Amino acid sequence: METFIVSMGWIGIYAPLALGAIGSSFGCARAGMAACGALLEVEGGYGKFVGVAAMPSSQTIFGIVVTMTLRREMTLDNAAGIFALGILSGVALLVSSIQQGSTCAAAINASKSKPEVFGISLAPAALVEGFSVFAMVFALVLAAALPK
Repeated sequence: METFIVSMGWIGIYAPLALGAIGSSFGCARAGMAACGALLEVEGGYGKFVGVAAMPSSQTIFGIVVTMTLRREMTLDNAAGIFALGILSGVALLVSSIQQGSTCAAAINASKSKPEVFGISLAPAALVEGFSVFAMVFALVLAAALPK
C-alpha cells in the first residue's frame, strides 16, 4: 500500500504538466483550425490569427511551473497532497486550455469578418486564461504548505 501511495504522489507531480499539455494541444488545434479557415477569407493580417491560435499553449507553461514546484522527496506524509494538488490543478489547466481554444476560435471568426473587433474579441480568451492563472497561483501557495 505504501508503494501505491508514493506512486500516486509521483503521478501528481507530473499531472499538471501532462494535463496542461494535453489541453493546450486541443485548444491550439481548435483555434488553429479557425485560423486556417480565416486565411482563406482575408487578404492579410495572417500573423495575428496564428498568434491567437497559440494562446492556449500558456497552460503548458503554467503546468511546468506547478510541476517544478511540487518536485520534492516523495514520502507517505506528502504523497496524497501532491497527488490531489497535481491532479486538480492539471484538470483545471486542461479544461481552461480547451475552452480558451474555443474562445480564440470565436475571436478569429468574428475578426475575419469585422477586423475592427479583433482586440475586444480577445477579452473572453483573456478571461479564461485568468482562471488557469488562478489555478496555478493557488497550486503554488498550497504546495508551500505540503510537507517537504
